[in-house]
This record gives sequence, C-alpha cells and structure tokens, in this order.
Amino acid sequence: MQFYDIFNGDADGICALQQLRLEEPRASVLVTGVKRDILLLDRVYAAAGDELTVLDISLHTNAAELGRLLAQGARCRYFDHHVPGEIPRHPNLKTFIDTASDMCTSLIVDRYLSGRQRIWAVVAAFGDNLVKSASRLAEQLDLDPAAIERLRELGECLNYNAYGETVEDLHYHPADLFETMSHYRDPFDFIEGEPVFEVLRNACLDDLDRAGNLAPESGNDNGAVFILPDAAWSRRVNGIFGNHLAQAYPQRAHAVLVKKDGGYTVSVRAPVASPSGADALCLKFGSSGGRKAAAGINHLPERELARFIAAFQNQFDRDRHDDGAEAPARDE
Repeated sequence: MQFYDIFNGDADGICALQQLRLEEPRASVLVTGVKRDILLLDRVYAAAGDELTVLDISLHTNAAELGRLLAQGARCRYFDHHVPGEIPRHPNLKTFIDTASDMCTSLIVDRYLSGRQRIWAVVAAFGDNLVKSASRLAEQLDLDPAAIERLRELGECLNYNAYGETVEDLHYHPADLFETMSHYRDPFDFIEGEPVFEVLRNACLDDLDRAGNLAPESGNDNGAVFILPDAAWSRRVNGIFGNHLAQAYPQRAHAVLVKKDGGYTVSVRAPVASPSGADALCLKFGSSGGRKAAAGINHLPERELARFIAAFQNQFDRDRHDDGAEAPARDE
C-alpha cells in the first residue's frame, strides 16, 4: 500500500496537511506545486488499496482524474473549500467540503480533528486572508496579541511563498517547506528554530515595497486594478499584495494583474465587507478558478484587458448599487 498526500502549496494546503500528519503520522508521497498548480491528481498513478489525501484543490477541476483513481481501486479523503461541482458517489471516496465564505481547508481539517492542532489552522486562516476566522480561533487558544501577530505573519509568509509561475520563482519548494515544518508541533518553535520565517518575511517586505510604489491602472471607490511587470518578484507578491489591499480598503474590490506571454495572470479579491463576485467575474474569462471572495485567471490575453477592466468595474459597481449602501451585503 502506498500513501499519497496531494495538497495546494499555499499556507492553507500546507497547514491542513500539517494538522493531519501531526495527528496521523505516516510516510507518504508528496504531490504539490505553486498555488495556481491545482491539476495535481493527474500526477498520481495509484493502485488498488493505495490511500490518497487531497487538500485544498478544486474537486471540480480534478473530477476526471479523481474518477480514474477511484476506478483503479484507490481510496480517497478529500478536504476542500472550493465549489466542487457534482461530487461523485463512490464507496472509496469521503469528502469534507465546506464552501462558506469564512472557511478554508485548514478550518475544515480543524473541525475534522476537533481542534487538536488548532494553532496551525489559525496560521492557515491568516494566510488565506480570513482574518476574522483566524482571530476567533486564536481567542480560543488564549494567545496574547503579540503571539497572534506572529502567527499572522507566519501565515502570510507561507502563503507568499506559494505564488509564482513555476517553483523556480519561489524561495522554497512547497514540499520542502512542509517537510521542514513537519518536525515542529508548535509554530513558534518553527519560527525560532528555522531560518525560513525570516527569509520569507524579509523577501516579502521587499516585494511589497516594490508593488506599493505602483499606481492603479484604473479604479474608483468600488474597485481598483493594478498591473505588475513580468518579473519573478511580481509573480511572488501578487497574492499577498491583493490581500493587503483588501484589508486596507475593505469596501473596495481589487484586481492584481501580472504581465505574462502577451497577456496577464489575474488575481481578484472581492471587497472584504462583501466577499462575493470574484469567481463569477473570472469565470467569464476562461482559465479561471477560486471562490466567491478570491479568484483568478490563469491567462488573460492582452486584447481582453479593456473588456476585463470593464467587467470588473461593472461587477463590483453593480454589487454596491444593488445593495444600496456603502458596502454590498452578499455572501461569498
């Protein structure tokens, strides 16, 4: 029998697996990549009796490959917070899926484990920009404000590390990052015992400083669009830059575009005050994924830029207008 752990390379995917393996230690084949690399099940060739744990990648996107693996006799547990599409019925498949706007995969795992590794769920929720959810959990752990701030920084740094076109853009391969982290039950021991945190923190601050010097390409009180150059630092920072903008301007939606191959990759953040509409917008432009609060487009052709900006403003101007208040009150 072979075990496979298949997980998104961001803070949520890594911390979800961290929780599970602290409670259920076992050697496994790690399958992961950059944040946008979500077609991970096509890398797995499991046999009958093999066990798969899938964390924080869309079931909808991986449905065909999941069907193949189940047909080969593999058993699978699937934890995720993205819209799954039609969930297959199969005796070898157990799904733990919750698409609520205040949930991430690590919070689903936290619930599955009855909170026994909750501190890592706090790290993940901060990394996934679920500040309210993270803060609520942190309060249950009786942590002081300085400790909570340290967990927030760690979550953001882990998430920052996942953004890039390829793993060569990253500071650490997500599999290596998990392997290093897996030796620590306490995230504070990890912070103090490894150089990883300081390396990522300093690099992130440098990249954010570069992004912060850019003016928006377009925008109003309801939404702003930023375009970053074709550079490794842009690919690394676009996610956390979007999150920082979302927290700084909670009534406003944000799109962060990075130039790439005659077009752009796109990250969209719906307003924190009304986390809805990001997925609906991105689905209009083909190769997309995500959830209502945060979604992306893998490739937006340059000729589509004007149409995207118009659709972006229309999406979030309409949401605000429909609500008739300062901020729309729609669910993620």
